Amino acid sequence: MSVVKVHDKEFQPYIGATELQLRIQELAAQINKDLAGERPLFIAILNGSFCFAADLFKYLTIDAEISFIKLVSYKGTKSTGNVVTAIGLDEDLYGRTVVILEDIVDTGKTLNQFLPQLEHQQPKKLLIAALLTKPEALVYPIKIDYLGFSVPNKFLLGYGLDYDGLGRNLPEIYQLIENA
Repeated sequence: MSVVKVHDKEFQPYIGATELQLRIQELAAQINKDLAGERPLFIAILNGSFCFAADLFKYLTIDAEISFIKLVSYKGTKSTGNVVTAIGLDEDLYGRTVVILEDIVDTGKTLNQFLPQLEHQQPKKLLIAALLTKPEALVYPIKIDYLGFSVPNKFLLGYGLDYDGLGRNLPEIYQLIENA
């Protein structure tokens, strides 16, 4: 891993591909244990969670379904403060165990606005699996049931995370080099 340039910014290596995969396997093992005998519905929040969702799903051994929803709150390197639902959810959640898959929980605003919509459908359980969280940035009290990594409040790129549409395809996670 070396420094990468995306648009006008440079990013340095932060979490390697091997470390990511090992942690995702551990999360899957815990989910397999905790949800044995159930048939949970996983809801991946696009676009950022697609890499995490795909890899996590490969390691699940329980019967499970997956669906996707698109919620948008970022423009460039900053959150817009508004959450826009671009693609909706079609599945009935009543009485189901639902696991939300999120790439990163930053301020928590996206989930804070989205969770009541899901709770309204009366799922049996509503759990959150996030690859990353930024505890320093958290504004809303979001309980993450399955967490990959706690990270500093820095802008990250790669493994599904983007900077104005680019960088999602990097197999590692990079951190913005300030003043580069």
